[in-house]
Amino acid sequence: MRRSPSRRLVLGAGLAALAAAPAANAAAAPAPHHARSPARARATYDALKTYFDAADGSGLVREQYPAAADDHPYSYEWPHSQVHVAALDLALVDPRYEPELARRARAQEHFWNGAGGTTGLPGYASYPVAPHGAGGDMFYDDNEWVGLAKVQRYLQTGDRAALARAEEIFALVDPGWDTDPGHAAAGGVFWTQAAWSRDRNTVSNMPGAQLGLRLHRITGRARYLRSARRFYDWTNRHLMTPEGLYWDHLDLTGTVDRTVWSYNQGVPVGVGVLLYEATRDRGHLDSARRTAEAAYTYYVTEGRLLSQPVFFNSIFFKNLLLLESVTGGQAYHRAMADYADHIWSQQRDSATGLMRFNDQGTTQAIEQAAAAQVFAVLAWPRSNWPTLY
Repeated sequence: MRRSPSRRLVLGAGLAALAAAPAANAAAAPAPHHARSPARARATYDALKTYFDAADGSGLVREQYPAAADDHPYSYEWPHSQVHVAALDLALVDPRYEPELARRARAQEHFWNGAGGTTGLPGYASYPVAPHGAGGDMFYDDNEWVGLAKVQRYLQTGDRAALARAEEIFALVDPGWDTDPGHAAAGGVFWTQAAWSRDRNTVSNMPGAQLGLRLHRITGRARYLRSARRFYDWTNRHLMTPEGLYWDHLDLTGTVDRTVWSYNQGVPVGVGVLLYEATRDRGHLDSARRTAEAAYTYYVTEGRLLSQPVFFNSIFFKNLLLLESVTGGQAYHRAMADYADHIWSQQRDSATGLMRFNDQGTTQAIEQAAAAQVFAVLAWPRSNWPTLY
């Protein structure tokens, strides 16, 4: 299934120690370098290869391990994209993983529907296309994550093909905007092109804004900035809580799903940082700080972090590091490091290297990939944090 977040409501001692407010820690000395992070990242990613890789040389992965009898041959696009990102994050730590990144990037193209979805524009389908599968609906958030990964690759290496793909993805996303003035809370990018959902989500708008801002900063094209502002402003108007956090989505009747997921807090922080860099308007940076501090309180101080899927927390923390790359401080980096220590010591099966986030003895490919991302990014030098999303 595309959305099946596993949860475990346990708070480790290391995370409990983070109850101090981030502002109190911001001026503290930098956290010591986590020399163990590169080895952890490699071990976690290598276990992913061992237990999840399809046996046909496609570079695709299975959805879970152990596989269930009714599982598809391959994972959906969203899990695969996070495997792809894990290889991307790890290759910056250890160049020996460059061939592995190239393999995952090639496999990503098994999802590319060049014929286009309902708008006639090409993009990544939710399941591999022929000959590996029959494709599937297009989700705007699925495509945005790949676009952001392509931008990260461009920023780190100058890969022009990656940048071109990111621009193609934004060309798909921009027309996903709701243009019917008769809808409640008119506007917003839909979550999917599929007729069975007409929700407009934080996760379909804020990553789109982030992608647009990245492309604006790279290319200088004003249209990217205009669209990014539109996505950002709509989400702030309709899905921001009074505390500066973000709800999940609203439907065409205006009914709001008030679930507060960690990745939906992280991405708006990153968007605020990038808007500040694009406009020099400190109000955007202040908004990013406010959301980051509210999210820190909600998840870390109040003990909800481990109730969130690891693949939401990886995105959450990356955006907090993007903020700290501009504002300084170490509070969010330390929280990420403590989270990493917890999942390594408490959620990892030492016999297999697989992460276990439920009591059923199964691991999702997306969980293993997200954990590898967390460990890999903790091994990055601070100078690379500005390329995160």
